[in-house]
Amino acid sequence: MIVVFDYTLKFAGVKIPFPLLPALRFDLDGVPAVLALFLYGPYSALVTCIVAFVAILARSGAVLGASMKALAEFTTILGMIPFYKVTSSRLRHLALVFGVSTRVLVMVLANLVAWPFLFKSMETAIAFIPFLVLFNAIAGAISIAGGYVIYEAVAKRASHLLPNKKT
Repeated sequence: MIVVFDYTLKFAGVKIPFPLLPALRFDLDGVPAVLALFLYGPYSALVTCIVAFVAILARSGAVLGASMKALAEFTTILGMIPFYKVTSSRLRHLALVFGVSTRVLVMVLANLVAWPFLFKSMETAIAFIPFLVLFNAIAGAISIAGGYVIYEAVAKRASHLLPNKKT
């Protein structure tokens, strides 16, 4: 599903540039990873992130871009793991908060490591931190909200398709 999302959105031109830094683009590639977490658990979500990495790498040939995208989606999932099974709607919001927070923190650190090699300036990397924080917060929220909405729709309308959850 992630491969279909990635290729379809890429060739349909649905990737939306971040207005403050157009090199960064919003997409829906993280939605299948979040959906995999809700449906099948952390291992399936991790595999989905790996498949996204391979698909993006095959499509673009950009190792750094594919790595950063996979890392962003994986850290979103990582932050959600303690809360994704919670049934309380109040506590379910913690999955969003921790997923987005983990993504933002890790991606800022990853960019601080990668950008000086690309732009030869740590000052440039530091100057971009506010943009990276905002972009990753929005992108993480899109992934989580999209995955959650689809999961809830399946649970409500086609619960027979959900795997049996043994507690």
